[in-house]
Order: sequence, then C-alpha cells, then structure tokens
Amino acid sequence: MKIRNDIAALLLALGLSSSAPLLAATAATDASTVATAPRSAQTSEYALDNGMRVIVKPDHRAPVVVSMVWYRVGSVDEVTGHTGVAHVLEHMMFKGTRDVGPGQFSRLVAAAGGRDNAFTSRDATAYFQTLQKSELPLALKLEADRMANLILSADEFKREIQVVMEERRWRVEDQARSLLVEQMMATVLKAHPYRQPVIGWMNDLQNMSVEDARAFYQRWYGPNNALLVVVGDVQPDEVFGLAKKYFGPLKPRALPERKPQVEPVQRGIQRITVKAPAELPNLVMTYRTPALQDPEHDWEPYALDVLSDVLSGNEAARLNRSLVRDQRIASSAGAGYDSVGRGPALFQLFATPTPGKNAAELEQALRREIRSVVDKGVSAEELERVKAQSVASHVYERDSMMFQARQIGGLEIAGLSHRHIDLFLEKLKAVTPEQVQAVATKYLVDDGLTVAYLDPQPLPAERPAPPPGGPDHVR
Repeated sequence: MKIRNDIAALLLALGLSSSAPLLAATAATDASTVATAPRSAQTSEYALDNGMRVIVKPDHRAPVVVSMVWYRVGSVDEVTGHTGVAHVLEHMMFKGTRDVGPGQFSRLVAAAGGRDNAFTSRDATAYFQTLQKSELPLALKLEADRMANLILSADEFKREIQVVMEERRWRVEDQARSLLVEQMMATVLKAHPYRQPVIGWMNDLQNMSVEDARAFYQRWYGPNNALLVVVGDVQPDEVFGLAKKYFGPLKPRALPERKPQVEPVQRGIQRITVKAPAELPNLVMTYRTPALQDPEHDWEPYALDVLSDVLSGNEAARLNRSLVRDQRIASSAGAGYDSVGRGPALFQLFATPTPGKNAAELEQALRREIRSVVDKGVSAEELERVKAQSVASHVYERDSMMFQARQIGGLEIAGLSHRHIDLFLEKLKAVTPEQVQAVATKYLVDDGLTVAYLDPQPLPAERPAPPPGGPDHVR
C-alpha cells in the first residue's frame, strides 16, 4: 500500500512498489477526522466495442484534465532472456508514427500548454498528460495514433537502448541500495516474474533487438488490453464521445493466454549479503504476506497496512522513535507493505545503521520491535492515531487529479475495482488491536523471511555522471 522513508525512491525505480499509494498514506491529524472523511466523487464507465474500457471522474475545481492510458502489461509479462522489454518499449513509444515524428508527441503536448510522461511498473505501462480541458481531444488523438501506428526503426532503437542501459547503470549499478533491493527480490521470489527488475537485467538489454520490442508491442498494445482514465473538468458523455471517435476504430489484438504464476511456499529463512561501494551498511528484511484479493471479506491485508503505519507511519512511529531517537542505533528506519498488485505481496522493514553500528545489530533491534507487537500488541489509543492519519492522507490526496487517476488505474490493472476506494477506508478504520497483533504473529516469522545486508565497500574517487535528462528522467 505504501513504502516510506529514504528507500522509497529506489523501490519505485526498481518497480518494487505501487506507482502511487493505493489505499492510504500518512499525514498528521486529529483522531476526530476518522468520522468525517468525504465520499469519493462518482465515476462513470464505458466500454468500446473493441474491448477498451474508459473511466471518467469529474473534478470541476480547475479547468484542467488528466488523461492516462494504461496497458495491462509490465515486467510481470516478460519472459526469461527478455527482461526490460516493457520499459524499453515505453521509451520507444515516443519515437513516432507515420503522422507524428520522433519526439513530436511531447512537443505537441507542450505547445498546447500541457505536460506528459510515462512509467513502467511490474503490472502495467501507463502514459499520461495534464492539459487544459479543451486540449483533451489532442491527447486522445495522439494516444490512439501510437497505440496502432508506432514506427519502430532500428536506428532509433539503437540509440534508445543505450539510453536505457545508461539509466540502469545510474539507477541500479551505481546505487548500492538499489543493488541490494534488486538482489533481495531475486532471492525472495523463486518463480514469479516479480523477481525480475522492471528495468531489466543488463545482459538482456545488451542482447535486445528492435524485433523484440516490436513483437512485444504487437502482442500487448491493443485497445482490448488498455484502460483510459480521465479525471478533471469534463463531462463523462463528452469523454466517451471522444474515446469512441479516436479509439473506437482500432482493432483488438489476439492477446496471449495468461497462465497462473503462483510462488512456491518459502520453507525457511534466507540471507544474502551484497558488497557494493557505499558509505554505510544497509538492511532490508522482507516477509512473504498475502495480497488483497477480496476487498469486502479480506481483513489481513488491512491489518498489515495498519501494522506498517504503527511501525513507520510518521515521525513519532515506533521504529523512528525507538531506533533513531532513543537508541540512536539507526540513522533511518521504516516499514512498507503493498497489498495491491498482480503478484505476491511483501512486508518490508529497512534501516541504515548509525556510524559505528552494523547491520547485524540493527536486525536484532528490528526484531525486538516486531516481538513487542507480537507479545504486547498495540494500544487502542495508538491504533486510533494511526488510523486517523491514514484517513487524513486519503482525504488530502484527493486534491490531486493525478493521484486520483493513478489510484483508479492502479486498482483496475490489479484486478480490483476503483469503486472499492471508500470501502478500503472503512476497512482500515475497522481494524482492531487484536487483528494487528494477529497478523504480526502469523506473518512476521522466520519461515517467510529474507534478510539482505549491504556490506559497504570503498567509494570510487569520482561519482559517475547521471544520464541525459538527470537521474529522474523516464525516457
């Protein structure tokens, strides 16, 4: 549901967390807020004859619109030897069609006063624009064009694959904690594709061809594997008409069969040590936990989400208070849990020791915090504070049209309904101290644990330069 603190950016870059918090996050508030959260604005849905779905959520506070086209294809759909192709194709989607030249897509959006970008995750690839509402037809026209008419040239691919490899060097190979998380995921999971990095293994990138990208495009990029989400100052019927005009004529693809990919049961604690240049050690502890399957009847995912908040929901939460402020054994410490996705869910603890302390000492300190929850539970007062903060954040996030669009799309891509957003909040509010203690007792155990240590090595004299566009560029 969310990942916090200094490890958040690298988890997102590696595709190890949701694109945005889907159920709740953190903000300071009073417990009385729990009873006053507003209901979500109503959405409207429409299905085109070719299988494409359209979801519209009106938000009339400003004459702006966010348009997102989601494809239900990400790194989870890649096969061995072809990792990273979903992300590479995302880059290539900006290289032009018969009518729109390379790079012209973004220039046309910018000329209309808008902004555009894209991202690839484990579960999906999404392309989005923020524009003045009168420019929505431009965004939909451009997206429909590249959904069906993308030109994948060998010359453009040759240049772009070098950009992606440099991005991997900067984001992963030159970042010690990114290497740690990447190796950890490859250890936690044995069979499920979530074990593979979204950006791909370097060897696969080095051996990738334009034909690989073209085959992936032809296999997965069709209207019947896409979802259009529009949030903003629009009327649903207007958006549906535009979607039918631009996307309606496109033919559906014969999509491949998706077979179940169930991760085998873990049968004991796993440990790895990663050596990489770094100033300090680092520690990540990952537990296998259940994902949200039935929003109405499941209770454990909600309790695990609240448990992560108890440990790491704010500056006064247990890990920061105990490990950072009181014991001063850690310079940072946090927890994260993400129950929404097409694959396995994980509960993670992460921390960086203070100078003079090591990862083994920090692991024992984290274990003591977990043992405290298992043995003593959580007080009703502490739980109410945590839940009030989650509700406050849920309300605050609705101010962002982009957040709303990403939340709707992320839930739908994961096989859940965005119409359960308010139900999620009610379920979080209903979590009891006994349920938090129960999930800690059941799931935070060694048989489902993987411990990853970063063993810091001497830093190079000069730090490598970031790739073109800076470290946060997407394409």
